[in-house]
Amino acid sequence: QSIKDGETLVSAGGSFELGFFGPKNSKSRYVGIWYKKVSTGTVVWVANRETPVSDASGVLSINHNGILSIMNRTKGIVWSSNTSRNASEETIAQLLDSGNFVVKDRNDSDPTNFLWQSFDYPCDTFLPGMKLGRNFVTGFDWHISSWKSMQNPAPGLYSLRTDPQGLPQFVLKKGPEILFRAGPWNGAYLTGRTLPTVNPIYSFEFVWNENEIYYEYEVQNHSVYTRYLLNPSGLIQRTIWNERKNDWEVFATSQADQCSIYAYCGPYATCNTNESPPCKCLEGFMHRSASPEDINSVDWSNGCTRRTPLACEGGDSFLKQTGLRIPDTSKSWADLSIDLKECEKLCLKNCSCTAYTNLDIREGGRGCLLWYGDLTDISELNEGGQDLYIRLATCDLSEHGKEDLELPAFDFATVAMATNNFSSNNILGQGGFGPVYKGTLIEGQEIAVKRLSKNSGQGLEEFKNEVTLISKLQHRNLVKLIGCCVRKDEKMLIYEYMPNKSLDYFIFDQTRSKLLDWRIRMHIIDGIARGVLYLHHDSRLRIIHRDLKASNILLDNNMNPKISDFGLARKFGVDQTQAKTKRVVGTYGYMSPEYALDGLFSTKSDVFSFGVLVLEILSGKKNRGFSHPEHDHNLLGHAWTLWMGKRPLELIDTAFGDLYNATEVLRCINVALLCVQQSPPDRPNMSLVLLMLCGDSVLPRPKQP
Repeated sequence: QSIKDGETLVSAGGSFELGFFGPKNSKSRYVGIWYKKVSTGTVVWVANRETPVSDASGVLSINHNGILSIMNRTKGIVWSSNTSRNASEETIAQLLDSGNFVVKDRNDSDPTNFLWQSFDYPCDTFLPGMKLGRNFVTGFDWHISSWKSMQNPAPGLYSLRTDPQGLPQFVLKKGPEILFRAGPWNGAYLTGRTLPTVNPIYSFEFVWNENEIYYEYEVQNHSVYTRYLLNPSGLIQRTIWNERKNDWEVFATSQADQCSIYAYCGPYATCNTNESPPCKCLEGFMHRSASPEDINSVDWSNGCTRRTPLACEGGDSFLKQTGLRIPDTSKSWADLSIDLKECEKLCLKNCSCTAYTNLDIREGGRGCLLWYGDLTDISELNEGGQDLYIRLATCDLSEHGKEDLELPAFDFATVAMATNNFSSNNILGQGGFGPVYKGTLIEGQEIAVKRLSKNSGQGLEEFKNEVTLISKLQHRNLVKLIGCCVRKDEKMLIYEYMPNKSLDYFIFDQTRSKLLDWRIRMHIIDGIARGVLYLHHDSRLRIIHRDLKASNILLDNNMNPKISDFGLARKFGVDQTQAKTKRVVGTYGYMSPEYALDGLFSTKSDVFSFGVLVLEILSGKKNRGFSHPEHDHNLLGHAWTLWMGKRPLELIDTAFGDLYNATEVLRCINVALLCVQQSPPDRPNMSLVLLMLCGDSVLPRPKQP
């Protein structure tokens, strides 16, 4: 069995092809695997990276022992595989549709029984189904390494691999030097989050046991071609093949900002890209230089030092810092069976221990992670991040004051009494971060109490965010925040009570939807649009809501819509047009494509969500989970199908009967389809949306969402 230069092997599904190739302007020949259906023929794996065949005489063959070899004109072996297992008479070499080239028994497709596979020897490309990590039994080090240059596939200077010291973490290296940390696994995601987190496109798995540690991802739709490339310049790029543009589209890049650079601010300092300079010392630490010029300089590599040396023998305490990317874990120790209180005790017993946190952030946090020595490569994250308990001399800790919230504070006992001790009979619904209770204050005022669940994921930062933002906003179409209540781990927000609950309570119920005639629904659409316009353009702050959905639209006595739940909202600068997050939060079905896929959000993300809302209000159907006997589209696809078929009025809720204004309905559908365009620049801003909804001008024709 052999393949000569000029012959190829194609995978069963036609996704990948294997054969000899030569880089541009080079006579060298290599055996490689490339995308068959991608016009650029992008190479994803090379066998003989360092030992090319000098001409087109090469032959790839497999012998009776299951060993692959590449021979040149003189039958000299320039490359060969190996195997520690015995081959059978039925041993074959096969290119799988995942891009994995395997040596296996013809009748055995169990990957654990493969004699050899190319996925064990990645090159510069991390494909779905590949492992990134290490096998402690076999010694396999699954890592990717860059090409030397675009014309030379030999291993270059850069590699993405596992650092097994301390708590294992993924690092980008230039030779022995660390350039970037993708971070360790915290139970929910990689703390550096260069690699994909859960979303509608990817699923992923992280395995860590005594035998192996690895990370792998899969695509939910196998017609989507995606890869991670470590290019010769040392950048990790996540790319997706764009059939329409006939090119690879870059969706994410490592080291996107200075805080991604390893140890940019040195030890005991945090990095924040929104600050200038981005570096600052942790509480209880000071810059190593006494010179103010050094503090404002771009070189913080020496970092900070303690104001007061640790007493060690009972004179130390811990300061909790939130919202951080945790420090380099190469000098750390971890145990999943130890709780946080025991973790603190263990740290205090060891004079070298400088910080601790939970090993796993899920379920309110569990396990213990201890640091020994300097705390390096810490970043402040705009969203998410983890708690870190930093060891300080007690005298330094006492100087650290607590930040008060500028809002009327309710006593816990008052709130408990108002809600009948948080009775289940008083529950109005379940918000994104916990239950919402109806309450009545002593003076008779009705309130809604949002009680944040301890396991909800909304920590102090999201709580402060919601309080700070909504307390400064005033508009008839925004819910009014009355006050808050904080007691130990308890955090509650007190809102005005909305007697008609939320929009989803009506529009998705066959009986209650009849209470919302066309006039009321048009009034609700108009009110939501005015509320979002205020957030984007007219308020003192410029706010992106990021979680507009039917359950977050509350209705007062007169069915006036009120936008609620600002826990995920973000404040934008006047000139800021777009931001990026590594932590995609919100509700699938309402998320814009660029946000769900790549964490990019802007005012146009809210416009997309508004468009989905309008279609749901018109149809009485949810976008997510929508089904139709004639096709598999979601609600957006169904609306487009009806629009193109010149049957748009078939979209509307049957609860209307014939009692609706056809011209207004058509205008709303047209505007909604413009709002849910795939590309953000194709979507109108909210001022134009309101103008189109209320006017009678000719509207632009939407493209397919």
